[in-house]
Amino acid sequence: MHPVSLAPGLRLGLLYAVIFAGIGVAMPFLPLWLASLSLGPDLIGALVALPIAVKIAATAPLMALIDRGVTARALLVTGSLGLALTYGAMPAAAATGWPVLALLIALNAVAAASLVPAVDYLSLAAVRRDPCLAYARIRLGGSLGFLAASLAGGWLLGLVGERAGVTAFLAGLGLVSATGSALLATGAGGERPPERRPAAGIRLPAALRLAIAAGASIQASHAAVYAFGSIHWAALGLSAPMIGTAWAVGVVAEIAFFALVSRIPPLRDAPFRLLALGAVAALLRWAGLVGLSAAPAAVLPLQVLHGLTFGATQLGAMGALSRLAPEGARGRAQGSYAAASALASASATLASGAAVQAGGPLLAFALMVPAAGLGLGLALAAAKRA
Repeated sequence: MHPVSLAPGLRLGLLYAVIFAGIGVAMPFLPLWLASLSLGPDLIGALVALPIAVKIAATAPLMALIDRGVTARALLVTGSLGLALTYGAMPAAAATGWPVLALLIALNAVAAASLVPAVDYLSLAAVRRDPCLAYARIRLGGSLGFLAASLAGGWLLGLVGERAGVTAFLAGLGLVSATGSALLATGAGGERPPERRPAAGIRLPAALRLAIAAGASIQASHAAVYAFGSIHWAALGLSAPMIGTAWAVGVVAEIAFFALVSRIPPLRDAPFRLLALGAVAALLRWAGLVGLSAAPAAVLPLQVLHGLTFGATQLGAMGALSRLAPEGARGRAQGSYAAASALASASATLASGAAVQAGGPLLAFALMVPAAGLGLGLALAAAKRA
């Protein structure tokens, strides 16, 4: 069966899978590739934060193009091809010097900036149009794609090593993403929303702005584990396949939460409760990483909380966007959330790099606790305004 003839929910789920496969390799293993270049932790933190910082400036303008008639499909295909090119060129850039590598990482970030928000935009539009569809079930595709790529990445890198395999694998996945986007995004819906007045003149509701800030703060609290979790676990003695498994456990928990949340009445269609749940789980998770740091066996149980720290937060933010974003500015609202998350994550990643340099990974993990607490406060304030 040709992919474009599939039902909308399945087509969007497969689209998530091909987009998130690259994230499933880049997130756990690109920091290890940077470490294989003999870079210091402060420079690694800066290079990991750089693409997040670039997305602050790039995401909202790119997503606002949708409100002006550019299709999400065009953003997805173009961005994926950009990823393939920049990942493929990274080894040569690294051999030239870290400033050239930093420039390429910035270009890579521009290419990636609109990918996830564009798929989210298409999915939320499809859910609003068809009550039988559920965002959580569609989003399962992304989690499954991340899981498969993370496990495959751990296995592959165990064979060839981080230095040789990471960027080549990511370049190939960029081509897969470009092909999948060209086939699967066609006719997914919501690409040209009705525009009754200029998008720039539409103000986002206060409750939505608070929910965006809450989601961004909670997601940013993942910065230390995203940038230095794999490096810390390797120092504890975990092998590359075990590190891939640790990331996979978190994604399995995320998948389970996405699959079950629609059966939990207090959480179904309750975006602010979901945001608060994600924040509370984040407080427990980061405190646990600090308190149980000397026990490698604690890594996997703590990773189970990713189902809530990421999953509940993601569903809460998307629910708030779907419910509160005004017509004619939905692309801008989606981009605003992505940009706010990038700003918060870049700040948290830079702080994590400085903390690792000053006191090791445990100090960086400890810094994430107040970020999660801020997210909880903002979620409660959003619920009150709504």
